[in-house]
Amino acid sequence: MQERLTRDQVPREQTWNLDDLFPNADAWDRELQAIQELLPSIAQFKGKLHLGAGVLLACLEAEEALQIRLHRLATYAQLRLSEDGTNPAYQANAARVGDACSQANAETSFVRSEILALPDGTIERYLQEEAGLEPFRKNLLDLLETKPYHMTAETEAALASLGEVLAAPYTIYQRGKLSDMIFAPVEDGDGVQRPVSFALFEADYEMSSDTQLRRAAYRSFTQTLEAYQNTFAAVYATEVKRQTVLSRLRGYETVTHMLLESQQVTMDMYRNIIEIIRTELAPHMRRFAQLKKSVLGLEQMQFCDLKAPLDPDFSPPLSFAEAGRTIVAALQVMGPEYAALMEQALTQRWVDYADNVGKSTGAFCWPAYSPHPYILITWTGNMRSAFTLAHELGHAGHQVLAAKHQRFTNNAASLYFIEAPSTLNELLLAQHLMDQSDDQRLQRWVILQLMNTYYHNFVTHLLEADMQNRVYAAAEANEPLTAKKLRELKGNVLAEFWGDAVELDSGASLTWMRQPHYYMGLYPYTYAAGLTASTAMAALIRAEGQQAVERWLQVLKAGGTMRPLELMKLAGVDMSDPQPIRSAVAYVGKLVDELEKRF
Repeated sequence: MQERLTRDQVPREQTWNLDDLFPNADAWDRELQAIQELLPSIAQFKGKLHLGAGVLLACLEAEEALQIRLHRLATYAQLRLSEDGTNPAYQANAARVGDACSQANAETSFVRSEILALPDGTIERYLQEEAGLEPFRKNLLDLLETKPYHMTAETEAALASLGEVLAAPYTIYQRGKLSDMIFAPVEDGDGVQRPVSFALFEADYEMSSDTQLRRAAYRSFTQTLEAYQNTFAAVYATEVKRQTVLSRLRGYETVTHMLLESQQVTMDMYRNIIEIIRTELAPHMRRFAQLKKSVLGLEQMQFCDLKAPLDPDFSPPLSFAEAGRTIVAALQVMGPEYAALMEQALTQRWVDYADNVGKSTGAFCWPAYSPHPYILITWTGNMRSAFTLAHELGHAGHQVLAAKHQRFTNNAASLYFIEAPSTLNELLLAQHLMDQSDDQRLQRWVILQLMNTYYHNFVTHLLEADMQNRVYAAAEANEPLTAKKLRELKGNVLAEFWGDAVELDSGASLTWMRQPHYYMGLYPYTYAAGLTASTAMAALIRAEGQQAVERWLQVLKAGGTMRPLELMKLAGVDMSDPQPIRSAVAYVGKLVDELEKRF
């Protein structure tokens, strides 16, 4: 049987270079000590923010400097844990930095409390008096809007000090998923025994053309999920309870209102994404499922067959280096500065793409403000991995440009926007591949890759968002979130979307156990929001060329200086109007139409 590598067996060139953050663990440890000794220096401003604009500026600059160092410290610890969650030293260091962050947040919580306690009009006056406060203008004015939901300074400090405890559900979920879960090996269609893991199933077996391997791996995968369902339900229920209780303590109408406030998104923007895509996309995806069933000759279209390749005999192998060259070529349309960033990320070990025991599943781009972002994926040697890599490189390009043009305070854009740069890269890669070849089969295959992108964002993550809606509604009605209840809710979400086009087995109702997004607030729906915006942007780039590209680069460089609706309007997309959403859904329908003609 093929064995998975341990981290020390992975070739160095397939890993990221964390020396750019800290040359060794000792340097990281010294920085942790230094930061802990620095904390009292922030306290010198406590009780003094009413003294004038200059004092407030000095305080905000000191706090920002501390946050930059903490961010770098936490980035190193979290990336080490992501590369091997079974390593006890990495687990310990993640806990240590978590404690340091909680302590720092508690020590600095007075800043927000004192700002909100200032008499009305004081901050506006400070902004007029002190030009140095200009970079902090948006955050200060945004903070003032939260005043009705702010609790006493003592309560806010207590909550901040409990940050590590309140984040425990996510930590427990990740530890159980990456360190404790063991999956039974399976046999593929050739009788070869294969190991099963979270990463191997989600990045490889789930999309295998070998029906026996795909279905056997699914059974192994869901059997292990089922063994953990009650523990994971308790963990998730705790996370939901945390959010629900906080929303009530702060006086929000619902937990959804609380979570949307930090994203600066209206309830209408949120509901439009979920409701329009959920209802109008379902008929197109049911047709796509029936097409797969017919073409692949399946007696039943099972849930585990949804990601089976529609053209299993055509899957061009692709090395990481080849994919990198193709992606850079596709993104030349974005201009030399952006293309150079992509080249740098690919050649200077910003990317960790090996598979090893204990490595985090899925893919992400960690936004290290300094020196640069880091990307984690599991390379499977095909073009689907290239699309995943292009996606994460989109995040990296956005983060680097924002960091270059904005200070740390204004670096991060709203969650509502962040999936737009990543998905645009995928669409540009698809367009490049279509333009480079007249091969009808290759073009059909590229359309299938686009369908994978829309499936990932408009189905997988959109249905997560639908599930979240139902979970929060149940929690606010004081219904216990047991494993049985969560399975019931997820089963209903899937059944309503797929209708009778897909056979849903009991394992499908465990899908809520697979994604860490449920522990990240209202994150899942933002994938659909981002892809909606990037679909419109890709069309604008095709129609307008350089003019549209320049607007988009301006948006990327703006970072978090604007609200998401303003950012997208600057690019030329109005997300307050349902039309971009309907246009994106209609585009998916056209892709399905095209596939029905080509098969």
